Amino acid sequence: MKKESFDLVIIGAGPAGESAAMNAKKHGLSVAVVDLRKNVGGNCTHKGTIPSKTLRHSVHSMMKFNRNPMFRNISDPTLLTFRQVMETAEDVIKKQVNMRARFYSRNDVPIFHGLASFQDNHHILVDGGQDEQTILHADKIIIATGTRPYQPADVDFTHPRVFDSDKILTLNETPKRIIIYGAGVIGCEYASIFNGLGCKVDLVNPGDKLLSYMDAEISDALSYHLRSLGVLIRHNESFLSLEPNDDKVVLNLESGKLLKADIFLWANGRAGNTEKLNLAAAGLTANKRGQLDVDELYRTTTPNIYAVGDVIGPPALASASYDQGRCASSQIVDKAHPLLIEDIPTGIYTIPEISSVGKTESELTAAKIPYEIGKAYFKDTARAKITGEDAGMLKLLFHRETLELLGIHCFGDQAAEILHIGQAIMAQEGKGNTIEYFATHTFNYPTMAEAYRVAALNGLNRL
Repeated sequence: MKKESFDLVIIGAGPAGESAAMNAKKHGLSVAVVDLRKNVGGNCTHKGTIPSKTLRHSVHSMMKFNRNPMFRNISDPTLLTFRQVMETAEDVIKKQVNMRARFYSRNDVPIFHGLASFQDNHHILVDGGQDEQTILHADKIIIATGTRPYQPADVDFTHPRVFDSDKILTLNETPKRIIIYGAGVIGCEYASIFNGLGCKVDLVNPGDKLLSYMDAEISDALSYHLRSLGVLIRHNESFLSLEPNDDKVVLNLESGKLLKADIFLWANGRAGNTEKLNLAAAGLTANKRGQLDVDELYRTTTPNIYAVGDVIGPPALASASYDQGRCASSQIVDKAHPLLIEDIPTGIYTIPEISSVGKTESELTAAKIPYEIGKAYFKDTARAKITGEDAGMLKLLFHRETLELLGIHCFGDQAAEILHIGQAIMAQEGKGNTIEYFATHTFNYPTMAEAYRVAALNGLNRL
C-alpha cells in the first residue's frame, strides 16, 4: 500500500474542489485531489449543470427555428430527439473535462482516482480498485463531494422507465409523455426541455407554487408560460406509489389521482455524498440529508477539516461552490479572502430563463420596508421584437425614500446575463446603488439591457 503526504487533500473535483486546489497550490501548498470518477469536473460537468444547460440550449435553438416564419421557406418545422440533443451535451462535457484536466496538469496537482474514506482526521484511504490502495496524509482536508439525486426506497430506479436527474441523461428514446415529480429547479428545467421536444408533460408539485423561494410574480409568470405551452402543472399533490410496467408507468397520488406516462422522472430532493466517507473516524456526523454543518469560514466541527459546495447545503449553486472553495483554501493559507456576499444571484435555466438577486416582495413586506416596483415587459422592447423572444419581464424593487436598489427579478431570454448589470449597481456603496443610475445613463439601443432604463422610469413615475 502506497503512502503519500500533502499539506492539503481535497475530496471532490467539482467546482468547489477545483477552485480550492488551484488557489492553495498557487499559494505554495502541496495539494492532492481525490475523486471517484476517472475524469475531473464533478457532478457539475458530468451529471448536472453542463449537460442539462446544454440540453436546454439545443432545445431552445430548435424551438426558435420552428417558430421563425423566415425559415419556413427552406424547411418545415422539425423536432429533434432527446438522443440527438444529448450528443451535443456529450461533446461539451468532453471539452470541459479536457480543459479542467489541463488546470491540474499545469499546476502540478495530482489526482487520485478512487473511493475516499477517513482513517482519522489526518489520513484518507483511497481505494482505486484492483488492489490499488493509497493512504494520503494531510495537515488540512477539504470535503467537496457534492450531492446526488435523493432516491426514495419505494421507487424502483433500476426499471428502464424510471429515472432520476442523473439517469435521465442515458435516455435513448424521446417519450410521448413524461411525469415529473418535483417542481424545484431540476423539475422545472426538465419540464421545459421535454415540452420543447414535443412531449406531453405532467409536472407534479408537492408544494403550492413553482420555485417557492422565488419572487411570487416571477414564479407565477413561469407557471403561466409553461401552461400556455401545454405543460400540465398539478400543485399540492403527494406521492403515494409508482407502478412501472413494460409499456408505461402509473403514478398514484395521495389525492386519489392516477397518472400514466411513458416514463417517470423523480426530481424531488438531493442528498450529500458522504455516506461512504467514514466520517465518524474523523469525528464528523452528517445530517439526515447527508450534508455537513460548517461555520462562516467553512470549518467543520473537526478543526483541520473544511467542507464546501453542495455537500454543505444551500445555495447549492456551481457559482457559489467555486467561491466557497476559494474562500476555504484562503483560510488555510492564511490569506484574507472576503466571505461570500449575502445576495448570491440565482439562475434557473427554464425556457425562458429566470434569474434573481436580492430581496423579494414578500421579504420586504415582512420586514416592513417601504419599497416600490419598476417593471419593463420584454414585449415592449425593440430587441425582444427583433429576436422573437418577447416573453417575460424585468422587475426592480427599490426603497421609496432612498431609492436604493433592493432586489432584481428577471424572467425571459438571457435573464441570467441581464441580471448582472443590476447586481453590479446593487453592490455599489454610498448613493451609487440607487435606481436612478438606470434612468440617468444611456443604454445601447436596441438591447435587452435597455429594459433597466424602462423599468427605472416606470418605478420612479410611481413615486
